[in-house]
Amino acid sequence: MVHTRAPGKINVFLKVGSLLDDGYHDVAIAYQAVSLYEDVRAYPADDFSVSVTGTVELSRVPTDGSNIAIKAARLLARRTAFRGGVRLEIDKHVPVAGGMGGGSADAAATLLACDTLWGTGLPREEMLELASELGADVPFSLTGGTAIGTGRGDQLSPALAKGTFQWVLVLADFGLSTPEVYRELDRHRDRHSQDIFPVSIAPSVDANVLQALRAGDPHMLAESLHNDLQAPALHLEPSLASVIELGEQNGALAGIVSGSGPTVAFLTADLDSALELQIALGAARHTVVRATGPVHGARVIT
Repeated sequence: MVHTRAPGKINVFLKVGSLLDDGYHDVAIAYQAVSLYEDVRAYPADDFSVSVTGTVELSRVPTDGSNIAIKAARLLARRTAFRGGVRLEIDKHVPVAGGMGGGSADAAATLLACDTLWGTGLPREEMLELASELGADVPFSLTGGTAIGTGRGDQLSPALAKGTFQWVLVLADFGLSTPEVYRELDRHRDRHSQDIFPVSIAPSVDANVLQALRAGDPHMLAESLHNDLQAPALHLEPSLASVIELGEQNGALAGIVSGSGPTVAFLTADLDSALELQIALGAARHTVVRATGPVHGARVIT
């Protein structure tokens, strides 16, 4: 048996380029891996199967061949001409369809677990290549830390980050579909095309974000947090606006919808502020967890 663990992530900055002819968008993302993890245990087997447990709502997680972990295992088997299968047990702690890359973490942890279990010894570059075939956020789950993602988000370059950032996350009891949020963004841009600047095809990450991460300064980072998907997510789920307001009234430096939502991530000044905010939001009947970042990417747990 091999046990691996991979982190969820927060996009501290997300800019979305204009709609391309293939129906996709190029993005510029500053990713930070945070201390909410997915655990994968891989056992030798003749075929491929997956079971899922965890501390988050699991009803939307498939346990058939459409599960991204099974796809990851099969992709690695095909690439390495491995003949057997694997039985996967996933223990989930990253919200499902929450904009925090839980599925991507499952895929990354599975690639690493199967490669270790099967002894296929795939070089790191090829592992990252397989990861990007599975999804734009999967390579980052393998590498972790803090990174800039461009293209579809899968072309990664590490970003220097100092110190530890304290996050408080409000988990929703519903999910948002990433493709639907992107479609809403395109509709939003069409509706407001007269009032907003033309959108660039190839966006980039704001220099202030990189500076704040390099300095390890939460106040500076709070001023630079940005997510192009926040407006469409709020349009689809207006209740998220009052969550952001409540957090900011209770001491958060800033609140942002994580990725395509609906998880709301609050950046706080220090651990004490994070604990106070966690209590205040919990008292308002929200499901709240605390996390720190950056943390390392997928690794084998001995």
